[in-house]
Amino acid sequence: MRLGIFSDVHANLEALSAVLEAYRHESIDAYYCLGDVVGYGANPNECADVVREIAKVTILGNHDAAVAGRMDYSYYYPAARQALDLHSKMLSEANMKWLKSLPYQHELPEAKLRLCHGSPLRVEEFEYIFAPEQARECLLIWEELPQLTLIGHSHFCKVFALRPGEVEELPARKITLRKGWKYIASVGSVGQPRDFDNRASYVVFDAERGELEFKRIEYDIQTAAQKIFDVNLDWSFGHRLFIGI
Repeated sequence: MRLGIFSDVHANLEALSAVLEAYRHESIDAYYCLGDVVGYGANPNECADVVREIAKVTILGNHDAAVAGRMDYSYYYPAARQALDLHSKMLSEANMKWLKSLPYQHELPEAKLRLCHGSPLRVEEFEYIFAPEQARECLLIWEELPQLTLIGHSHFCKVFALRPGEVEELPARKITLRKGWKYIASVGSVGQPRDFDNRASYVVFDAERGELEFKRIEYDIQTAAQKIFDVNLDWSFGHRLFIGI
């Protein structure tokens, strides 16, 4: 079973289209999205339509929760709040209903896999994991974790291997899961990478082989950014796409 797993589309239709085209060459059996379909970009409806159609399960992200009225986002900085307010007005009734229904996590026991947006420790809090210290907190629930937990949220590609009393950070390339270890991996962002690599990020998980592979693909950043500049969104959301921050 080969799974295509991606996250943090953030209303970037050009990036999402490039990722799905790349997946066509990967013999994928099922797709899963780890959340934040909306926020920041210019095409929330179009991206929601695509993800709804292709993903077997989509996890609730914090931006999805905010737009759907499932969390308080008054503490977000003004430009992010403005984008969320705009997206809540732009979304179709069907897409809003879909966001309101998304789960906080999803288990695939046959693949020894858990999917969530942020840390699995407190899924409704959308906490980040982008450093070993944050991954170490998950040792508190080590016995409850499946062999692999895939998350988004940070927009970074990260892999942490855990066993009791130990956390090891691994290069986010292609890894084979080792017996006796459990893994938490952040799959990066389709629509707004922040690791100074402006290419869209996605992963392929081969459950039978226990192999997780990180992949990147170039997309039409100019068009995606220009759409942001053309609507009532902060210019920085478009500018950062060019430099991957």
